[in-house]
Amino acid sequence: MSGKPRLTYLNGRGRMESIRWLLAAAGVEFEEIFLETKEQYEKIIKDGSLMFQQVPLVEIDGMKMVQTRAILSYIAGKYNLYGKDLKERALIDMYVEGIIDLMQMILMFPFSPPEAKEKNLDSIKEKATNRYFPVFEKVLKQHGQDFLVGNKFSWADVQLIEAILAVEEKVPAVLSGFPQLQAFKIRMSNMPTIKKFLQPGSPRKPPPDEHYIETVLKIFMK
Repeated sequence: MSGKPRLTYLNGRGRMESIRWLLAAAGVEFEEIFLETKEQYEKIIKDGSLMFQQVPLVEIDGMKMVQTRAILSYIAGKYNLYGKDLKERALIDMYVEGIIDLMQMILMFPFSPPEAKEKNLDSIKEKATNRYFPVFEKVLKQHGQDFLVGNKFSWADVQLIEAILAVEEKVPAVLSGFPQLQAFKIRMSNMPTIKKFLQPGSPRKPPPDEHYIETVLKIFMK
């Protein structure tokens, strides 16, 4: 396949949103195919497009890539967002893995039963403010640079700004005790490719609504 990468997923954030963020941050335009029925999903499984019968699916450089982490690593490497050497790459990996742990809680939050919502929201706030955000606040303060690794824009920066904005949707004052992250958020949001992605009408998806949740359950639950 040549031309623009083609992304197959639902019309919502889910596990594809970090991929959209990374491509957009790299200045790469992409096409999207949205799954709306279980039949569509079963067809691409039958066609052999999904190695492990799971989406996201990203068609890029002649490959049909699955597994979110593998896709993100490939995009980061291809577009020079993965550090200059093995040590920087290891740092980026560690930061990204930590952020993904936090993002997983946010990803699952809309599917919480009503009685667990408040508890799960408190857990997101507690983990963000006590476990994850302090790490990045300290990193930025210690090296005094604009970016997390090697004073150069990387996948880790993209993952962190995505996470900050996602947590702020749930806990608007979450950065109140993190001045370095407040400044980081402003810097990242003003980078041309990210600024464009944050504008209305971009491929960025809104927070999950009832229709999205119903579609997920309809397609993936037996």
